[in-house]
Amino acid sequence: MVTTIQLQPETKSRLDDVKIHPRETYDETLNRLLDMAYDPEPLSEESMKKIEESFDDIRAGRVRPFEEYVQERGL
Repeated sequence: MVTTIQLQPETKSRLDDVKIHPRETYDETLNRLLDMAYDPEPLSEESMKKIEESFDDIRAGRVRPFEEYVQERGL
């Protein structure tokens, strides 16, 4: 089954810009973009808690420059 959709010219142009190959169909392009945007496996409660704790650390100023971390680790 095929369905026709209406796109603004700017939207079509943007889709053309993100095609991997000129022969990639719009269906393939849209599905690739949707696969990148949607994660069917949500984060666990534990992961969400760690992210919130990290935000709290940032807000409280408990951070240091990345360069300092790299030097400390000898990377």
